[in-house]
Amino acid sequence: MQWQLHPEMNPNLFLKDPENSVIGKKVIKNGVGLIRKIGFELFTFKKLAEEIGTTEATIYRYFENKHKLLNYIVCWYFHWLDYQVMFNTHNITGYSTKIKITIDILTWQLDANHVNNYDIAIDDLHEIIVSESSKVYLTKHVTEDNKEELFLPYKKLCYNISELFKAYNPNYKYPKSLSSTMIEMAHYQDFFMTNLPSLTDFGGKGDNASVKDFLENLVFAALAKKD
Repeated sequence: MQWQLHPEMNPNLFLKDPENSVIGKKVIKNGVGLIRKIGFELFTFKKLAEEIGTTEATIYRYFENKHKLLNYIVCWYFHWLDYQVMFNTHNITGYSTKIKITIDILTWQLDANHVNNYDIAIDDLHEIIVSESSKVYLTKHVTEDNKEELFLPYKKLCYNISELFKAYNPNYKYPKSLSSTMIEMAHYQDFFMTNLPSLTDFGGKGDNASVKDFLENLVFAALAKKD
């Protein structure tokens, strides 16, 4: 998968490539905004069609169902996030610094280059990831979806972070597990902080700086090595 002005998306995610038409781009852009506003459970193609002034049937020409649209959005974000990690750590020396920058990116502490083709609100995308992304793979058809490589951008991000961990401490036994745990924890702690504050130590603080500090403490304690 390549990053140009936009990520190259898996064709198994859509019926008709939304990036090739004005209405397709509206489906993505307004879909992101509407899911952020009302949540995935209440989101329907009928409501999206009303939002962008088209028909429900038109949206079904692009996506088989709303789950595929959510998967497309989640993949887009993980493409973008992986690019941010690579771009912002490329010329950095010292793997501890690279890991800290990656944690900054995951916890929304680093000003990033919001490159996209749809004028999508990246903040909206981030909130969707925090609140809705697990619904993409916590399904009965996850095995079939995995065979179609629908989660590849997430896997690629996880792999690239695990390679940082291995470079920092080649003797650490669980780099992929730590990588996926760190990514998920960044999102869950963000969600809990806002919605279920008694499950965190960060309730009421309103930002992710404390989550970043927590993840740094967790990751480097697990890796147990100093530069």
